[in-house]
Amino acid sequence: MTTAISVIVFDVNETLSEMSPMGERFSEVGAPVELAKLWFATLLRDGFALAASGENGSFASIGADVLRELLTGVELNRTLAEAVDHVMGGMNGLGVHPDVPEGIGALAAAGFRLITLSNGSAGIAGKLLSEAGIREQFEALLSVEDAPAWKPARTSYEYAAAASGTDASAMLLVAVHPWDIHGAARAGLRTAWLNRTGGSYPGYFEVPEFSVTSLTDLPDALSAAH
Repeated sequence: MTTAISVIVFDVNETLSEMSPMGERFSEVGAPVELAKLWFATLLRDGFALAASGENGSFASIGADVLRELLTGVELNRTLAEAVDHVMGGMNGLGVHPDVPEGIGALAAAGFRLITLSNGSAGIAGKLLSEAGIREQFEALLSVEDAPAWKPARTSYEYAAAASGTDASAMLLVAVHPWDIHGAARAGLRTAWLNRTGGSYPGYFEVPEFSVTSLTDLPDALSAAH
């Protein structure tokens, strides 16, 4: 018999937060907008490499170091240090996707316990959700800063389960990233892929139990499964 879901765990970056404004930050310092996606992908790659080797790196520190490397040689309109500070500061000014407040409200009203688990800081998640007016819907904002390793390492999800006093099988991870879905599934969590881009799911990762294109569709998907 399948364990009922009691806790829903949300990834933060790109899942809840709208990160496209980061491209504007690059443009404002004189760098190509397209560097934003490369920066974030490289940041994740290096964080994953540290996790795979048994270390837990700082999202902000890795992000700043990757940024210095990417911006070196670019004709900027300010010093490299100022450009790095300006771009990194953009993470504090992001907003949520339009579907997030309604979707979160519906899930909270349905009686689910809601938490976040981010490879970034809990402080940034708190600011994001507070400014969206939905911080009070979340029981806890967790960061891998307090876990043994970044997601998708098994220990990151085990940390979230322990912090919630819940068995992994009663938790549902919601994320836009297939690598996060895969890691959570391997750690025993149930999973929901938020397919915001209409893309296809990679066949080499564990298939998500639920797949929705908007967070507002998730409450009905969960209700239909019971």
